[in-house]
Amino acid sequence: MKDTNKLNPEVRFSGFTDDWEQRKLSDIYRDIGNAFVGTATPYYVEEGHFYLESNNVKDGQINHNTEVFINDEFYEKQKDKWLHTGDMVMVQSGHVGHAAVIPEELDCSAAHALIMFRNPKFKIEPYFLNYQYQTVKAKKKIENITTGNTIKHILASEMQKFIVDVASYDEQEKIAGFFSHLDSLITLHQRKLNGLKNVKKAMLEKMFPKNGESVPEIRFSGFTDDWEQRKLSDIYRDIGNAFVGTATPYYVEEGHFYLESNNVKDGQINHNTEVFINDEFYEKQKDKWLHTGDMVMVQSGHVGHAAVIPEELDCSAAHALIMFRNPKFKIEPYFLNYQYQTVKAKKKIENITTGNTIKHILASEMQKFIVDVASYDEQEKIAGFFSHLDSLITLHQRKLDKLKTVKKAMLEKMFI
Repeated sequence: MKDTNKLNPEVRFSGFTDDWEQRKLSDIYRDIGNAFVGTATPYYVEEGHFYLESNNVKDGQINHNTEVFINDEFYEKQKDKWLHTGDMVMVQSGHVGHAAVIPEELDCSAAHALIMFRNPKFKIEPYFLNYQYQTVKAKKKIENITTGNTIKHILASEMQKFIVDVASYDEQEKIAGFFSHLDSLITLHQRKLNGLKNVKKAMLEKMFPKNGESVPEIRFSGFTDDWEQRKLSDIYRDIGNAFVGTATPYYVEEGHFYLESNNVKDGQINHNTEVFINDEFYEKQKDKWLHTGDMVMVQSGHVGHAAVIPEELDCSAAHALIMFRNPKFKIEPYFLNYQYQTVKAKKKIENITTGNTIKHILASEMQKFIVDVASYDEQEKIAGFFSHLDSLITLHQRKLDKLKTVKKAMLEKMFI
C-alpha cells in the first residue's frame, strides 16, 4: 500500500533528493476560476474563433474531435478570460477532473464551462501538474470533492483549496519530459493502429463484391472468374443453435472452457471473460461440440459478430451462439468470417434481426442468408491478406497496451 505520508516518490531521477512540498493550488495560481458559464449557442458560427469546451479536454490532452467556433463580438467580450500558453483547464461537469495544458497554438483562446488556472505566482511546470492529476491519488481526491449524482460537478472554489505535491522546478521538468515522451509514443502507436484499421475497413469494401456486382473491385492477379451467390445452407450441413438455456448450475472454477457471445467480437475469439463447465454437462453436449474450422455467430446482443474455431478450441462446447458446421464442400471459413465484417453483410444481417432493446437473429434466417463465394484459391488469398492485416493490428494494439500500462505504473511510482 502506498505511503500517503512520505514526501518523495518511489522512483526519482538521479541527483534529486529533496523532499517535495505540499501546496494549495491557490498558493500556486493567482487566478483560479470559471471560464464563461451560460448559453453560448447564439454566438456559434461556422468559421470563427475556436471555443474550448469540456468535450475537447480528455486524458490530459486537448483534442479536436468536436469543434465549436464563436463570432468576433462574443470572443472579444471574453478577453479578460482568454487562456494563454501554459495555462491549465479542468473539466468541471461530466468527466470531472480531466485537465490539460494550453499549447502555443491555442494562445488567446476563449473557453466554456471549464475551470481555469492562470497567472502562476512562481515558476511551475504545468505539465508536471497535468500528469499528477492523472494519478490514482489525485483522481480519488477530486472524486471526494465532486457533487451531483447523474452529472458530476466540481467547483472552482474547491480546486483553490486542492493540495498538490510540488517538486523542485528542475525535477518537475524531468518528470514532465518523461511522461511527454511516453505520450508521444502512445500517440504514434495509436495513429499506426488507426491507420491499419482504416486500411482494413477500406479493403473489406474493395475485396468483396458490392451490391449488384459479381466480382470485387480489387482482386489478386490471375483471378478473373465471377463469384457465385450461395445460401449458407448450401455450404453447411449443420446450421443451428448451441445450447440454449440456463447453464450456471454447471459452472466450475476449473473445467472445460465454455464459449459464449462475450467471447466473440470483431471476427475473433477473445478470453476477456471466461466461463468453465463441469465434465458431466460438457459430455452431454458432445453432439454439439465445435471443431477446428467451424464457425460461430452471436445471435443475441451484438448480433452478427462471427469467429472461426481455432485448433486450440477443438471440441469446445458453446452457449447461445449460432453454429456453422460440417461444410458440404471445401470452403475457407476465414473468407466467410471477413465477409461478415463488410458493410454489405452487416446491413443484410441487420435486416433480419428482431427485437428493440436486445437484438436477435435466428439460425433459420442464417440458413437462408446469401454470401458471395469465390474459388477456393481466391478465398485463401483474401483470407490470408486480411489475416496478415489482423496480425499487424494485434501487434500494434499490444504495443499500445504495454505503453499505457507502463505509463499507468510509472504515474504511481513517480508521484507521491
